[in-house]
Amino acid sequence: MPVLTTPNETAMPDDAPLDNITSDQAPATLSRFQLVLRRTFRPLGAKIGFVGLVLIILFAIFGPYVSPWSYADVDNTAFMQGPSAAHWLGTTQGGRDIFAMSVEGLRKSLMIGFSVAIIQTFLAAIIGASAAYFGGAVSKVILWIIDLMLVIPSFLMIAIITQKAGNAKGSIPLFILLLAAFGWMLSARVVRAMTSSVASLDYVQAARFMSVPSRAVIFRHIIPNISSYLIVDFTLGLAAAVLAETSLSFFGFGVQAPQTSLGTMISEGSRMATTFPWVFLAPAVLLVLTLLFVNFLGDAVRDALDPSSNAGGQA
Repeated sequence: MPVLTTPNETAMPDDAPLDNITSDQAPATLSRFQLVLRRTFRPLGAKIGFVGLVLIILFAIFGPYVSPWSYADVDNTAFMQGPSAAHWLGTTQGGRDIFAMSVEGLRKSLMIGFSVAIIQTFLAAIIGASAAYFGGAVSKVILWIIDLMLVIPSFLMIAIITQKAGNAKGSIPLFILLLAAFGWMLSARVVRAMTSSVASLDYVQAARFMSVPSRAVIFRHIIPNISSYLIVDFTLGLAAAVLAETSLSFFGFGVQAPQTSLGTMISEGSRMATTFPWVFLAPAVLLVLTLLFVNFLGDAVRDALDPSSNAGGQA
């Protein structure tokens, strides 16, 4: 039976070569990055998390230029004053502007969170990959160190070290190093398990026989194969680091006056949350929103990189 065609349409023979198909008719080929990006931002939660986190970061960066007050300024005419035209979110018991303190606290918490997440993800990748690559006695020693550090109460150790630091008490770099030093062990175990199979692949063995330096093999061949897990670990580690900083600062072991963070503000405001709620609400809302947006985005990235997950939809 002849094939019916419209005046503007011509029939293509069944045996027509595929080369005759134009680029408009050929299906588009997506790279791995484009595919992961599409799967990541397909869920509504990912869009909310990304936009919300960007707004939080922009607020932390440009907030000091918007506020007429600095976080260290003291208004001697407005102690424990509610929100007003002069102080948008009110003042503290010491006459400091809550809006300016919230912006500075958010900046500190985000700086600590990003720094800790970067350091502990880097440590987990290097140590875990080295344990899988070298194996033998090196792997046993690394696993022994990991097991030893897992049984050490990190909260107690950070509290003791920050108290014994003397003049360095409240030092942001010291606090970042302490949080990162006690946060890489579980991720390193996962990295070691994931890279054990990669270390036995043919191209890795060929690189060994060609006397390629171990450092080059780990950085060029092993770690790129687990980059998807490291991205997920970074996003989830960011939320964990912000929460850990807030918890330690709440109990007085983290950021100390005259510096401020969300944890110190929540600690100060919790004692008067029912009588002067504006002191507590501003940092608490910022903390909840930050953790919520980071978790939304982290879950979306994890589902997008997981080939067995259907949360990101089809490609």
